[in-house]
Amino acid sequence: MNVTIHLTDPDTKFIINNLYPLYLHDLSEIWEWKPNKYGVFEDDETMTLIEQNKVFDIWWSKPSILFPYLIKVEEIPAGFALVATPPHTPHGSEFFLNEFFILRSFRGRGVAEAAAVQVFDNHQGTWELQTNPEETNKRAQTFWRRTIHHYTIGNYEEETTETKNDGKKMIFRFSK
Repeated sequence: MNVTIHLTDPDTKFIINNLYPLYLHDLSEIWEWKPNKYGVFEDDETMTLIEQNKVFDIWWSKPSILFPYLIKVEEIPAGFALVATPPHTPHGSEFFLNEFFILRSFRGRGVAEAAAVQVFDNHQGTWELQTNPEETNKRAQTFWRRTIHHYTIGNYEEETTETKNDGKKMIFRFSK
């Protein structure tokens, strides 16, 4: 299975924009989110996915700071990874995996780990990623613990703590 990552640009961002509502739908199961009265997973009065995408456009406005990757399997979109650098990283890390998503039809086949390794390899330095620490998110916790352990040969830190703006999180930190 050929898993590749591709940095997107303003001409190809629509593919990640197409996948983003599916990502939010998956997260709604973990976070118990409900869509707003217009059927969009936003807290405000966002009426359409086009409006939602405008807020998301920041990922293509800072090309040397924010890195929006499309993940493909055999040239078919399979997910995305959004990587931030300072000043958009917590705790002084050089890289922050802000969002990571694999479509359900590609899960359990090694796609996510292959993509994550490629993303990490593209950005050498100190990393941080966070995930929900609750029971409803055991699959992601297990995935990140296993993937980071393999990638770093066990040389990483893990803690569960309250974050400044995003509630309680399981946080992984490593350097590579």
